[in-house]
Amino acid sequence: NAPWGMVLEVHLARYRVLTDDGVEVIATLAKELRADGCVTCDRVALDGDVSGQKGSLARIVKIAERSSELTRVNDEGLEQTIVANADSLVIVMSATNPEPKPRLVDRFLVASFREKLKPYLVITKCDLADPKDFISLFAGVNLEIIKTSKLNPNLSELNKMIAGKKSVFVGHSGVGKSTLINQLAPETYRRTGDVNELTGKGKHTSSSAVAISVEDGWIIDTPGVRTFGLSGATASEVLQGFDDLATVAQDCPRDCSHLLGSPDCELDAAVERSQINSQRLESFRRLLDSISSVDWQ
Repeated sequence: NAPWGMVLEVHLARYRVLTDDGVEVIATLAKELRADGCVTCDRVALDGDVSGQKGSLARIVKIAERSSELTRVNDEGLEQTIVANADSLVIVMSATNPEPKPRLVDRFLVASFREKLKPYLVITKCDLADPKDFISLFAGVNLEIIKTSKLNPNLSELNKMIAGKKSVFVGHSGVGKSTLINQLAPETYRRTGDVNELTGKGKHTSSSAVAISVEDGWIIDTPGVRTFGLSGATASEVLQGFDDLATVAQDCPRDCSHLLGSPDCELDAAVERSQINSQRLESFRRLLDSISSVDWQ
C-alpha cells in the first residue's frame, strides 16, 4: 500500500510532495514515468523514504489520471503542461501599468473552456485607471470579474472565489499576482516584482508553478507568462471561450469556418445587428488565425 500525495512544486527533477498523512517529502520520478512527466497538483503514489526527514528521498512510482491539464506552448514552440487537476483559472490583469492584454485573456479563456475550468478575471490597480472599456470587451462571456485596488482589495469576494477549489492564478509579470496571493495566503510570502520603467513589463519573480495551501483549498501560483500559445485547439474549442459568439454561431452553416469572408457566417450578421461586439469577433478571429502562435503582443 504505497502512500499517496499531491505534488506541490517541481524543481530540477526534484518533486516536493505533500502526502495524504500531511508529511512533506522530496521525491524523484521513477525512470519509467519520465517520458510522461509529472507536474504541480498531480496525484502520485510514492515508495522509498517517505519520512520527510532532512536528506530523505522518496520516489514517485505512479501518477493518477488527471481531471484537467493547463498546457501552454513555450518560447521554443513546445507544449508544456504547467498544472494538473485544477478546478478554476484566475486570470489576473492590471487596469494599467502594464496595460491589460485582451488577446492574452482570450487565450486563457479558451484554455479554461477546453479543460472545463471555471474562469475568473481579477483586475488589479483599479485605483490607477478605470477598466470599463477593457471589461466591455467581455460582455456576454461567461466570466466572473472582480475589481481590486490598494484601497479596496475586495478580499471577501476573492476568498469566496478560491474557497474549496484548486485555483490556478495566471497573468503576465507586473500585474500584481504575487501581491494578491500574499493577501490571500499571508503565511506564504511570494516575492513581488516591480514593473520595469523602461519597457513597462514586469520582472519575473517565480520560475515554476507552486501549490499554496489556503483555508480549504489551494492557490497555484504560476510563473509570469510572456507567451501563451494554444497548440492543437480546434475552431469549435476556441468558440467555447466566447459564450456570446458560440450562441450566435449555432445558426451558421454546418461547415462554416467563422473566419472573415466566410459565406453566410451568422457572426457577421450579428455584428451588423449590434447583437455582438465587433471587437470580440475580431479577437476570436485573430485567435483562430494564430492558434499555435506564441505572439500576443
